[in-house]
Amino acid sequence: MSTTTVETSAADTGRRPADAPRKVRRRGEHSRTTSLVSHAILIGASLAALFPIAWLVFLSLGPDKDDYLHPGRIWGKMALDNYAFVLQDTNFFHWLKSTLIVGLGTTLIGVVVAASTGYAVSRMRFPGYRKLMWALLVTQMFPIAVLIVPMYQILSDLQLIDSYLGLILVNCTTIVPYCAWLMKGYFDTIPFEIDEAGRVDGLTPFGTFARLILPLAKPGLAVAAFYSFLTAFGEVAFASTFLLSDDKYTFAVGLQTFVSEHDAQRNLMAATAVLIAIPAAVFFYLVQKNLVTGLTAGGTKG
Repeated sequence: MSTTTVETSAADTGRRPADAPRKVRRRGEHSRTTSLVSHAILIGASLAALFPIAWLVFLSLGPDKDDYLHPGRIWGKMALDNYAFVLQDTNFFHWLKSTLIVGLGTTLIGVVVAASTGYAVSRMRFPGYRKLMWALLVTQMFPIAVLIVPMYQILSDLQLIDSYLGLILVNCTTIVPYCAWLMKGYFDTIPFEIDEAGRVDGLTPFGTFARLILPLAKPGLAVAAFYSFLTAFGEVAFASTFLLSDDKYTFAVGLQTFVSEHDAQRNLMAATAVLIAIPAAVFFYLVQKNLVTGLTAGGTKG
C-alpha cells in the first residue's frame, strides 16, 4: 500500500498538471535563442565597424610606403616613425589650427542660424514660411561642382578667397538647410504653452527663444552641432578650392600633400588619418550625452 502510494506520488511529481499556469512571457522579453542570435548579430556588426579603424591603425605602424601591399610584413617591423614624421616634419599643427577654426566657426554660425530659422518656422506663421523650408531643401539638390564657380566669384568680389571666414560661410550653405529642418522638427515637440508662459512673464520673442526654448532644445542642438562640425571637419571640395595658402590648409587638404603625380606615401597618410580622428572623437564625447535623444526626438514631428 505504501509502496504504491510512493510510486504514484513520484509519477505525479514528474508529470506537470494540466491546469498548472504556464510561464507568461512579458512584453519585450525574448527567448534565450533570440537573445543569442541578436547578440551575435550586434557583435558581428560591431566588428565590421571597428575593422577599418583597426586596419588603418595597423597600416600606420608600417615604416615603408608600400607596406600596405604586404601587410603581413608589418608585424616584424612595427614602429612609430610615421607619427613622429607627421608631427615634426609636416604642417600638422597648422592643419589642426585651421581645421578647428573652420569646424568650430561653421558649427557656431550654422547652428545659430539653423536654430533661429527652425524656431521661426515652428512658431510663427508668416507669409511663405512653408516655401522657405522647401527652398532650403531644394538647395541641397545641386551638386557641389555646380556651386563652386558662382561661389568663387562671390567670394572673390567680397575679397574672402583664402580666408577662414569665406570657407566658413560657404560651409554654412550646405549645413544650415539640413540643420534648420532638424531643429524645426525638434522645436515642434516643445509645447506652445512654454512660449505663452514666456509672453505672460513679459519676455520678448527673442527672450523666450533664448531663455526658455534653447535650454530645452539641448539634444537637438547637440545633433546639429555634431553634424555641422563633422561636415566642416572632413569637407574637401570647398577647402581645396577656396584655401590657397599652405599654412591655412585643413586636414582634408593637407592629406593631399602626401600624394604626388607618381607617388603616394600611404603610410604617412594612415598615420595622419589616425591623428585626425582624435579631435573628432573628443567632440563626439562632448556631445554624446544628448546625441541619441536629439536624433530620436527630432523625428517625432515634422
